[in-house]
Amino acid sequence: MKTKMLAALLAAAITVPAFAQTGTPVIDQRQVNQERRIEQGVASGELTPRETRRLEAGQQHVQNMETRAKADGVVTRQERARIHQAQDVQSKRIYRQKHDRQVAR
Repeated sequence: MKTKMLAALLAAAITVPAFAQTGTPVIDQRQVNQERRIEQGVASGELTPRETRRLEAGQQHVQNMETRAKADGVVTRQERARIHQAQDVQSKRIYRQKHDRQVAR
């Protein structure tokens, strides 16, 4: 009985670090925040339908990058850096589109 418990604990201890490396809470929260900014821009009329489609496509691109990074079970430092850089670009695009004085009709 003790041997089985020890084996189960050992197996859990080995697999937990692998799961921890694929967690991307900062990236996920930032994606949520950026989606919220786009939704707010649509609601206020600051974003036209065309701008909205382009921004949503950009958000999907970042999401695809994250999905590919997680595919092998480990998100490396370089992958995180690329995702953060893509999020920076997307954030600037959202800001520019919301403040370009074009309004939805």
